[in-house]
Amino acid sequence: MDSVEIQVFDSKKCELKLETVELPVNPTTRAPILLIPKRWLRFVPWINFEDYFNHYLSTAQKLLRGQPISRVRVLEYNRNNYDQVQTYIRRKALGQKDCKNDPLFTQIPILSSRRKLNTLLKLPTGKTDNADKEYENNLCPLLASMLYPELDFAQPQSRTDSGVLIRDLIFYNNISSPLLEEIHNNYESRQLVFELKNVKKLETVHVNQLNRYLNSEFGRFGILFTRNRPPANVIKNTIDLWSGQRKCIIILDDEDLKLMAQLFESKQRKPIDVINKKYREFVRACPS
Repeated sequence: MDSVEIQVFDSKKCELKLETVELPVNPTTRAPILLIPKRWLRFVPWINFEDYFNHYLSTAQKLLRGQPISRVRVLEYNRNNYDQVQTYIRRKALGQKDCKNDPLFTQIPILSSRRKLNTLLKLPTGKTDNADKEYENNLCPLLASMLYPELDFAQPQSRTDSGVLIRDLIFYNNISSPLLEEIHNNYESRQLVFELKNVKKLETVHVNQLNRYLNSEFGRFGILFTRNRPPANVIKNTIDLWSGQRKCIIILDDEDLKLMAQLFESKQRKPIDVINKKYREFVRACPS
């Protein structure tokens, strides 16, 4: 909670006025957070100005240029680019089935996923300018949306009781597909552990770190996301872990992530099929 100044509508004078109130604030931006009844959100139209401007209008950032923009300017833009409005309405009409909200989870829009992917691909490897944190902050919600509903109840930055080990991302395995059922039966994985490594070159130490998380609680299956294709010695290390401990660790890179995002956008197949493909390749590489 913090003392912040916000605009409040005065119903008697029919105008906005500044008022200092105590509100929770975002720890990063220090922006105030307004809490409203969830039932109010049900009245937000599926096709509306805010959604159009924030999630669809490709020139929004060009129009903004760091400055507030009025509805009048957007309306002027729409008059000169009427096809944009028509395309937006057609897309929203085609996606009307998505209006049915899951009370426990809301996927990010496709345009938001595209932005997050572009942000991820432009990030430098390593920890420069908190690039590793930005990698996790963008990849966690992106994976949670792309892998839903096959994988659900995502929990980023999950700590053990002792606080010593921090797992980047955990999904509940609801065994809703043949792949997940196979993982559950073969590796006793009731939950799936994801490790996210924003490194230029993946090393065996990163695989061993994920290996430490794979225990009786989470099973013996894990997924590691990194930036570039892993070297041969790292692949050999994952195969050795399977041979010696019957643990399966599959590795996906930026190219796999782009393919998942493409499937998520096109709706032709499910993004989890990319994980299935990598798993099949891993199984074929293991000794029989």
